[in-house]
Amino acid sequence: MRKDSPYYLPSINVLQGATLFHGVDAQMMEEILGHFTPMTLPKKSIVHSWQTKESFFVIISGRVKISQINPETGREYIINILEGGDAFDIISLLDREEHEVVIEAIDELQLLRSSMHIARNWLDTHPEFNKNFLPYLGSRMRLLENSATDLALYDTITRLARLILRYVDDTSTQQEKEHSVKLINDLSHEALAQMIGSVRKVVNLNIQELKKEGIIDSARGKLSVENLQKLLEKAKYGISF
Repeated sequence: MRKDSPYYLPSINVLQGATLFHGVDAQMMEEILGHFTPMTLPKKSIVHSWQTKESFFVIISGRVKISQINPETGREYIINILEGGDAFDIISLLDREEHEVVIEAIDELQLLRSSMHIARNWLDTHPEFNKNFLPYLGSRMRLLENSATDLALYDTITRLARLILRYVDDTSTQQEKEHSVKLINDLSHEALAQMIGSVRKVVNLNIQELKKEGIIDSARGKLSVENLQKLLEKAKYGISF
């Protein structure tokens, strides 16, 4: 990307706040951005797995969902939701194989695209990038572990409560009456069901129950938490706030 590109400064701002590029000095940032090409994708666009085998993407704005779909039933399970500063596909970066997942834009996407070959070279030649990569990979693995544990051990309403808790805005103060929810706050009940291995009808009933108990609110299609302590209890977390 050229320095005179309108995407240059917004990209620097996002990358400087991203885990993968935290602490990278100005010279390295300039070099990294020189290998990226900006691209825009409309909402609901699909990035195919064969593309991520050859290309490494970093999100500048918008959200991406990573999912698996049963080809016989059409049932979908959302593995992860990525946002600005996140990168995909990490698995293809590591094993050099095509990662058979569905990658779909939830919103209009602003992306940076580079070759996988160059991204792998960063791991070898840039200690700062390599140092950040393991914590980033660890956070993604922890999320997968938590999701797998929830599916195996808890009922639907508990899984839903634990999902909401993962995305509660941790910048909210204890004095605030409402806690905002990041990333998933405007998703449909169908999408929430796909994130916890359930179906829309059941999740809709669970949401109505949580609203009736004064735990959450979903006014104007925006999910928020009204009683964090009760949500923790519903999620079976023994934590006091």
